[in-house]
Amino acid sequence: MLSLPAWKCPEWTFNASQVNTSSPEFTEEWQRRLRELQGVIMVASCFQMLVGFSGLIGYLLRFIGPLTIAPTISLLALPLFSSVGDDAGAHWGIAALTIFLILLFSQYLKNVAVPVPTYGRGKCHTSKFYLFQVFPVLLALCLAWFLCFVLTVTDTLPSAPTAYGYLARTDTRVHVLNQAPWFRFPYPGQWGRPTISLAGVFGIIAGLISSMVESIGDYYACARLVGAPPPPKHAINRGIGIEGLGTLLSGAWGTGNGTTSYSENIGALGITRSCTTSWTQSLPFWPRLECGRKRKGEVSQLTLYSQDSSGKHLNSATETRM
Repeated sequence: MLSLPAWKCPEWTFNASQVNTSSPEFTEEWQRRLRELQGVIMVASCFQMLVGFSGLIGYLLRFIGPLTIAPTISLLALPLFSSVGDDAGAHWGIAALTIFLILLFSQYLKNVAVPVPTYGRGKCHTSKFYLFQVFPVLLALCLAWFLCFVLTVTDTLPSAPTAYGYLARTDTRVHVLNQAPWFRFPYPGQWGRPTISLAGVFGIIAGLISSMVESIGDYYACARLVGAPPPPKHAINRGIGIEGLGTLLSGAWGTGNGTTSYSENIGALGITRSCTTSWTQSLPFWPRLECGRKRKGEVSQLTLYSQDSSGKHLNSATETRM
């Protein structure tokens, strides 16, 4: 929608050195675009809620199968390759290191238990925690960022904005943190009165239709990963309807995007293997809190399981109290 001639950025914004980001003219340029997105997203979300809560999407499931979902998800992912190439191309060494660490943690170190301090039964002790299996992506990102931080402090990475590898520095956008307020509370209509255009509404509806088809595939893929039965029609109807409600709220708050299931999260479930309904996770060093007092003669039993998608129990503990 924003690629239309009516929303083309003015020429004076092309030169970043001549743009004052705090000027009223520049603020109005980006806020009026958000107001347009805000209005069309709110109107288009009503279509998604109607399709979901009316049960229409459940009726159309007979026409939506793997041959429909697979090409749709593939076509949705194709435009992302350019963004991935641009971001990873900022420094291919750091990008390759991050990918290597994710594969190392999720595939080769997933069964390595890390001893962590815990507190229970009135004393401190250690227990095993499968850190690399639960947080492979987070650990890889943190280690890669720390390496970039060290290379930035030591001026190993170039400081010239036009040099290759400059975007791998951790201080390229420090000014954003310096200018951002400490506390900010978003609210509906924070960018002004939303505007609506017919072309924008139909454009967002086209995106919502693709999003609904993708969400159906995500529901079935997630159920398969966790070992649950395929979701029934009424559950899919509610899921699509709630996604439409989330899109309506996103539009009201002016985020500039909708709400949908994320296929990348399904892939994350497959990597971390912490995706079953019986998974119970808490901070290993957090003390267990007692809620209420047991009556005399009462017996309580607590069983915790950590289970991966293959059905194997990685860790289990049963505690019986008199």
